[in-house]
Amino acid sequence: MDAGRNSGNAVRVSQLHFDPATYQDFIRQEIPQYDFLQDSIAQASSSVVAASVLDLGSGTGETLARVLARHPSARVIGMDESDGMLDVARTRLAGYDVELRVADLLDELPAGPFDLVVSALAVHHLDGTGKETLFERVAAVLRPGGRFILGDVILPEDAAAAVIPLSDGWDKPSTVAEQVGWLEGAGLEVNVAWREDDLALFVADRPLN
Repeated sequence: MDAGRNSGNAVRVSQLHFDPATYQDFIRQEIPQYDFLQDSIAQASSSVVAASVLDLGSGTGETLARVLARHPSARVIGMDESDGMLDVARTRLAGYDVELRVADLLDELPAGPFDLVVSALAVHHLDGTGKETLFERVAAVLRPGGRFILGDVILPEDAAAAVIPLSDGWDKPSTVAEQVGWLEGAGLEVNVAWREDDLALFVADRPLN
C-alpha cells in the first residue's frame, strides 16, 4: 500500500514511513473493508481459549484492541518495526498485559508457545520466501491446537479484481493458493474463511497431534 513513503529504497517490512497520527484515516481510505477485516480476525479468534497471543505487525494496536476485547486476560506480545506506531498502541492498550517489541517480521519470533497468532495487513510486504519462512516459524511457536489468523492483501486470480493501491518493491502480495501451500507446508490445517477482491482471511490451526 502506498502510504506516502519517503523517497529511497524501502525494502524491509515496516511501517516506518507511515505517520502514526494519520494512519487510521489513511488505511480506511485505502482499504474500505478495513474494519470488516479487523472484526473478522477477532471473530475467528473467538473459539480459541487464548491465554497467550502473538501479534505480527501490531501497528497502532487496532487488531489487538479487537482481539483483547474477546480475550481480555490474555498475555500478549506484539511486534512492529515502527516504535512510533507502537507508542500509539501502548497508549491504546494500557491496562492489558501487553508487551510491544520493535522487531522485523523476519526476526526470530518469541519462543511461545502461543495459543493464538494474529496478523493484519503486514505479511504482504514479504516476498514468497519470506512468507514461507514466517509461516514455518509461526507454526513452531503455536501450541498444538493453537490458531494463526492472517488477514491480508492477496494477488487475485483476476487482475481486474485488484482494488487496493500497491507500491512496487514495497507491497508483495501472493495468491491465496500460494499462501495455503506455504501454510500447509508448515504443518498447519488451513481454511480460507473468506476472500473478496484482493483481500482474504486465512485461519490456520496447528493439529493436536
